[in-house]
Amino acid sequence: MSDLAARISEDMKTAMKAKDALKLSVIRAVKTAMTNASIEKGHLTTVLDEAEVLAIFRKQIKQRLDSYEQFSNAGREELAAKEKAEIAILETYLPAPLTAAEIDALIEAAVAETGASSKADMGKVMKHVQERADGRADGKLLSQAVAKRLS
Repeated sequence: MSDLAARISEDMKTAMKAKDALKLSVIRAVKTAMTNASIEKGHLTTVLDEAEVLAIFRKQIKQRLDSYEQFSNAGREELAAKEKAEIAILETYLPAPLTAAEIDALIEAAVAETGASSKADMGKVMKHVQERADGRADGKLLSQAVAKRLS
C-alpha cells in the first residue's frame, strides 16, 4: 500500500471520529475511485502505486472543478461552495505545485533535449515536460506555456 493510500485510511478514521461529514464523504469517494481503479487494473486486491493514486486525486479535483463552474454559472452558490470545500480537501493530498520559474526551466530543458524549434514539435516537448512535471502542474497550463515558448 502506498503512503498516500495509508494516509487516506488514517484520515478516514480521523474524520469519522471528528464527525467531519464533508471530509468523510470526500475520502469515501476517493477510496471508491481507488477500489474501482484496482479492479480495472486486475483485481480488487491489486495495489496501486503512488502515481496512480495521485492521478485519482487529480481526476476527483477535475470533476469537482467542472461541477463548481456549472453550479456557479447556474447561480447555485451553496452547491458551488460545497464543491470548492471538497477541492480544498483533495488538494491537501497533492504534492506542492511547480512554480512558474520551475515550469519555464522544465520547458527549456525539454526544448534543448528534443531540438524543438516550432509548434510542430509541441508534442515531443509536451511529452518530456509532462514526464518531468510528474503531475505537479496542470496540463492546460503546461500546454499554454509550451505553445508560448515555441511560437
